[in-house]
Amino acid sequence: MSTPSIQLPQYDDGPSLDAAGRIVHGSSPDAIYAHVPFCRHKCHYCDFYSLVDHRDRTTAFADRFELEAEAVRGAIDSSKIRTAFVGGGTPTLLEPPLLARVLAAITSIPMRSFDEFTVEANPETVTEDIAATLVAGGVDRVSLGCQSFQPELLKTLERWHDPNCVPVAVDRLRRAGIARISLDLIFGIPGATMADWERDLDAVIALEPDHLSCYGLVFEPGTPLSEKQRLGRIDAIDDSVEAAMYDLTRTRLAAEGFEQYEISNWARPGEACLHNLVYWEAGDWLAIGPAAAGNLGGIRYRNLPRLDDWLQGSGLSSVVNVDEPSASVANGERLMLGLRLRRGIERSVFEGLVRGHAERAAAVSRHLERENLVWQEDRLRIADGSVMLADEILSDLL
Repeated sequence: MSTPSIQLPQYDDGPSLDAAGRIVHGSSPDAIYAHVPFCRHKCHYCDFYSLVDHRDRTTAFADRFELEAEAVRGAIDSSKIRTAFVGGGTPTLLEPPLLARVLAAITSIPMRSFDEFTVEANPETVTEDIAATLVAGGVDRVSLGCQSFQPELLKTLERWHDPNCVPVAVDRLRRAGIARISLDLIFGIPGATMADWERDLDAVIALEPDHLSCYGLVFEPGTPLSEKQRLGRIDAIDDSVEAAMYDLTRTRLAAEGFEQYEISNWARPGEACLHNLVYWEAGDWLAIGPAAAGNLGGIRYRNLPRLDDWLQGSGLSSVVNVDEPSASVANGERLMLGLRLRRGIERSVFEGLVRGHAERAAAVSRHLERENLVWQEDRLRIADGSVMLADEILSDLL
């Protein structure tokens, strides 16, 4: 059964929907997010839209992707677009000729070259041909999903790659000409010890990446991992151990010269992810591909979330889950996102976000009194000693 598209009235400001429920991109986005849904295997902690394609629809995907990119190019003002990010799924599962077509479709949209063009990859998919295809397609940054270097912990996550393939992938990318490499790690995996996490940090630092994302494991609703937890087959790690792992991460990476610019992200000076900063700074981005999520003119939307439904379309994708938050909700979200950044929020911006919202201002005052929030260089930020409480603090401010 097809997913019905959502129909909304036309908007005077920002994007609107046409009669078929497709986003008409009337605004000028800052970035592009493209979604490639194919995976070799569905990891047990992942709640992104992905599938193991037993019917080989990858060529049909590339065909449809090109049509959507062409329609997007004709519908927007692309003069502000600075970054693109291709996620998934595993984009690098596409055969090199198909991946080249997808990359070419993306680079055809903006009026100028990207300041940053990132593609996600799993280490085992980075062949020499794939690395060469990325470089030829204009990609200058790759985000590799390592998650752990401990085989037993990878097994817990249902990740299938051999940890030894990570340095091989990094070497292939660098030899091909990809200078900017980001590595992802997950801490707090059930069964992990502090010694395991120390070994993971040692291994990732030895690869000399420009950027690191280190996330605490989340048992996302509806994932196999959360179902195992519900059935008592697996337990979340103790909060105190997870907190110690995070503290070690911050201390160790600071000693290695990394700057923590967001709660879960560290970079060498000048190497922060420009694309993710669009999200955290409440910019606009358009979505291409099945289940890709976008944000244009304050309207959030998601493309058709099932591959077959999306493949049947032509031109702009029909959309679902359209949401135009109220000014109060939008300001709360901007406050939350801004405080995720370690530099915090400028006082003048902060005052605009809490103006007319006494409850939110009172919550900020409470956290200032508790020293969870601090003013530093006329910016409101989460105190260094309270970063582990970020979820609690930010939830309170919403």
